[in-house]
Amino acid sequence: MIRLIGYFFGIGTALALLVAAGVAIYISHLSKDLPDYEVLAKYEPPVTTRIHASDGALMAEYARERRLYLPIQAVPDRVKAAFLSAEDKNFYNHPGIDMTGLGRAVMVNLQNFGSGKRQVGASTITQQVAKNFLLSSDQTYERKIKEMILAFRIEQAYSKDRILELYLNEIFFGLGAYGVAGAALTYFDKAVNELTVAEAAYLAALPKGPSNYHPFKYADRAIERRNWVIDQMVDNGYVTQEEGAKAKAEPLGVKPRRSGTYLFAGEYFTEEVRRQISARYGENALYEGGLSVRTTLNPKMQLIARKAMQNGLMKFDTLRGYRGPVKTISVSGDWGVPLSEVKGLDDVPEWSLAVVLDSSESGLSIGLRPTRQISGELVKDRIEGTVSRDDMSFAMRHVVDGKTVKAKSPADVLKPGDVIFVQKKEGTDGAYILRQAPEVEGGMIAMDPHTGRVLAMVGGFSYSQSEFNRATQAMRQPGSSFKPIVYSAALDNGYTPASVIMDGPITIKSGNTTWTPKNYDGRTAGPATLRSGIERSRNLMTVRLANDMGMKLVAEYAERFGVYDRLAPYLPMALGSGETTVMRMVSAYSIMANGGKSIKPTLIDRIQDRYGKTVYRQDERGCENCNAAEWQNQPEPELIDNSEQVLDPMTAYQITSMMEGVVERGTGATVAELGRHIAGKTGTTNDEKDTWFIGYTPNLVVGLYMGYDQPKGLGKGATGGGLAAPIFKDFMRVALDGTPNVDFQVPEGMKLIAINRKTGMAANPGDPGAFIEAFKPGTGPADSYWVIGMGADGSNASGGALSPQANQAIQSGGGGLY
Repeated sequence: MIRLIGYFFGIGTALALLVAAGVAIYISHLSKDLPDYEVLAKYEPPVTTRIHASDGALMAEYARERRLYLPIQAVPDRVKAAFLSAEDKNFYNHPGIDMTGLGRAVMVNLQNFGSGKRQVGASTITQQVAKNFLLSSDQTYERKIKEMILAFRIEQAYSKDRILELYLNEIFFGLGAYGVAGAALTYFDKAVNELTVAEAAYLAALPKGPSNYHPFKYADRAIERRNWVIDQMVDNGYVTQEEGAKAKAEPLGVKPRRSGTYLFAGEYFTEEVRRQISARYGENALYEGGLSVRTTLNPKMQLIARKAMQNGLMKFDTLRGYRGPVKTISVSGDWGVPLSEVKGLDDVPEWSLAVVLDSSESGLSIGLRPTRQISGELVKDRIEGTVSRDDMSFAMRHVVDGKTVKAKSPADVLKPGDVIFVQKKEGTDGAYILRQAPEVEGGMIAMDPHTGRVLAMVGGFSYSQSEFNRATQAMRQPGSSFKPIVYSAALDNGYTPASVIMDGPITIKSGNTTWTPKNYDGRTAGPATLRSGIERSRNLMTVRLANDMGMKLVAEYAERFGVYDRLAPYLPMALGSGETTVMRMVSAYSIMANGGKSIKPTLIDRIQDRYGKTVYRQDERGCENCNAAEWQNQPEPELIDNSEQVLDPMTAYQITSMMEGVVERGTGATVAELGRHIAGKTGTTNDEKDTWFIGYTPNLVVGLYMGYDQPKGLGKGATGGGLAAPIFKDFMRVALDGTPNVDFQVPEGMKLIAINRKTGMAANPGDPGAFIEAFKPGTGPADSYWVIGMGADGSNASGGALSPQANQAIQSGGGGLY
């Protein structure tokens, strides 16, 4: 018997050795094809790029996987406890594989064999790291064995904390969120260290199957799974029974964080930054690189710019009448459903979509369907209101087949079923004002003239209506707002503000073609100083000045100022007939405000990579002795400004002083109501297609234009002084509130001499036309009366040839008017 037992034992041992050898050979075979686990040491997952305003406010996030990488030291203990309890309570004790858990999984799988139930895997956190980083998700025994082998190797190569860090930053949580930091923001709009026990437990419940525990589709299932995790945390000693009971009593409380842009009114600015980052570093860096971008945007100033621009556009548009409803729907049944399908203006939250339920002589009865959020779900409420006849008065002039018709009653304008925009009337309950998205558009930029930092940008009335950025992308004729460039070129090359030019008829001939420019009012004033010419925006004087000094010089300065890359040297271009952008024009004026020094317009202050290293900084100025170890009565360090001197500082002051006259006495006089030291220039193009105003204080430059996207006349009498300057004024009134009224600094050596405003010669004592003018050293008022552009016999001179290209410029509407 003993011999028989020994015989079977020997056979069993041999078979065991054979099986062991087979398993060893099989494992050895699988080990040959295993991926290199050392790549985990160089792990750089796709991380969200975040864009911030100058005050740190989050503007936007861009990611293919919404992930923020978080070092394990920054993960709170309660969050770690929730994941360990949910996924691997023995994580800090096992060598990569939990044999107890594995045995339990084998028993469960044997019991469920043939039942069709999904097999239990019993993967540890280490095994999940091996699978997520190095293997596929195939449900095969071969993959499972490879996973175990890699888990052993990973445990030998990395610390437990490093493995847990990799796991917490890699896993998918649903709703596009990856990693625990991204999930905390996505589900609760919180930082990880702000999560409650209940919130941490819910996040820990998600990796097992995010879609199975969706907070809205399967809320009961999600709460059940979350509560199970809380129970595990109690059993494992991470929280007390009381804390666990309190956490289980809480609702899920999920508040999904919206994607895209977050800063109200900053959509145009944000998109421009996105384009620049993509162009500079590529799409992968933008959506996976984890860049931290600090922009120049001033959120408060942005709100002011948006309001001023929108109000100006709406004021102009409503004077042209009402163009009709957004859409027409049926109101015979549940009108709330079709109304909810009409696209509104998401970035104009003051407005709501409404449907006309009834119209009469007294006004409209309307139905609204605003939306509000409850636990992340959109709940629709239908409410009703009214629009009185007085609150839709502008619509009594409504456009029918391209013609403006006067209506006798609101019922003649709108019918039941018409979908309209309305705005709640302040101080009332249920009363609304009729609104209309304007057809006219425009762009606006506010810039720091000393650094080129763009503080605010408005690219149009509504980004959700049109993403085209009219501040940076729209190519428009600047009209007379280009004239300061012409006058700067003259002042920099021997002319003075007191130089006298003929304001009289002039005809330019070229072959069989002639060009006879005119002043906006069609009248002439005779000889006048350069100052008078720019204050009154006289076209004839500007053409004569450009003709006298040569258009090549004008073109050189236009390119030096950055208004154009290349300006054709033809006389019509002196009146702003070439196309450029608001950004370029504001940058050019910033040079004048900055004492003639060049500036580089920028929307970005600094960019840091995922590790916090600065990879781009806009401010390139050097600073000697800024890093002194201690104070030893040495001179204060100074920033070294290596900016190019584009314009003589004295010339910059002269043109600034002349444009102060535009505001005080000229075409921009409406801005003088602010009582501030402001220099600026109006601009209006041929046929009143565009109106401009660009102006500045010593520390702020603001420029804007108004015009239709498909250029057409704004109406007879439309000017930069009448349309654009009031928008500028409305912006500056609020933006400068509470700031000192700083005067422009007179450069050292500049001579201030009293001259006669008409003749440009030195003024006699008691001269009523006397005016203090700024002259450079070596220059001064003329000793004798001399008029530029007048023939030797005293007649008006004509001259200057036009090329075929210049003729084409004239035909295309070349010429700033006012």
